[in-house]
Amino acid sequence: MIDLRSDTVTQPTEEMRQAIFTAVVGDDVYDDDPTVKELEMYAAEVLNKEAALFVPSGTFGNQLSILTQTRRGDEIIVGHDSHILCHEVGASAVIAGVQLRPIESFGGRFDLETLKAYIREDDIHYPDTGLICMENAHGNGSVMSLDDMKGIYDIAKAHQVPVHLDGARLFNAAAALGVKASEVAQYSDTVTFCLSKALCAPVGSIVAGSETFIKKAKRNRKLMGGGLRQVGFLAAAGLVALKDMTGRLSEDHDLAKYLAERLDAFEGVEVIKDRLDINMVFFKMAVDEEKFISQMMDRNIKVNGIEDGEWRFVTNNDVSKENIDYVIQTMTEIL
Repeated sequence: MIDLRSDTVTQPTEEMRQAIFTAVVGDDVYDDDPTVKELEMYAAEVLNKEAALFVPSGTFGNQLSILTQTRRGDEIIVGHDSHILCHEVGASAVIAGVQLRPIESFGGRFDLETLKAYIREDDIHYPDTGLICMENAHGNGSVMSLDDMKGIYDIAKAHQVPVHLDGARLFNAAAALGVKASEVAQYSDTVTFCLSKALCAPVGSIVAGSETFIKKAKRNRKLMGGGLRQVGFLAAAGLVALKDMTGRLSEDHDLAKYLAERLDAFEGVEVIKDRLDINMVFFKMAVDEEKFISQMMDRNIKVNGIEDGEWRFVTNNDVSKENIDYVIQTMTEIL
């Protein structure tokens, strides 16, 4: 089966399976799990942050960061097309009791003058601006430059507002920019990244920030149901993901560009060419959605349906160039 729905569908590598099998574990709620500690220390080092925390998912990490840095009734600024706003089930209102103020996003970038105007003044009628959230790489396939991130971060610091980075695909962004992940993470006070997307770990994400933040976040992780006891079995796979899988992400990016070229050759297929920074290919195609998905599935290819008028194919560690050629051949027959 060729699965182009997302990079969340990746299977753990054999090295991960062996690491899980041999992991030394303890009760993480009691701080007794050495493998979790090793993962958290290594992740903090990679991002050049003081401390890190293992959490169940990217959404969990984002919402934990929001809960830990804000007060109920605060307002947080997020991109209008951000994952936090669009794909996290309204969790910020339920968990942290904050309201979201969407700002127009251009692949994660904000107009800086608009951002300044969105930060609330000290007025009895206004909520406090408690947090500004960035996303890089962005879910639409774009990567922000370091200059763009610095511009947002500098404004936030000038107004004494903390910044959270939804870096679910942080290492994809770093690969696309040709920099270390720590260089991307430097323009945030807290950052979340996923081990379970393109890095192929079966479960888990990391939240990183200051020691003070992580100490508070660990308490809130327990509140949110994230105290996972002998979680070192999962952390062991996360260590392999961080150490072995981050260096190969450019392969996925190159394969996505190859896929885009092949798709662009079809009459009636419009590839969105200015959002090909990472491992995602967005395109428009006028076909019977349900029928196309079914016909692809009949030929052992899994794809998602249309969202916001676009199709999305995602390359990953389990997809080869030969698989892409087969996908194109199959689409030629179907179309």
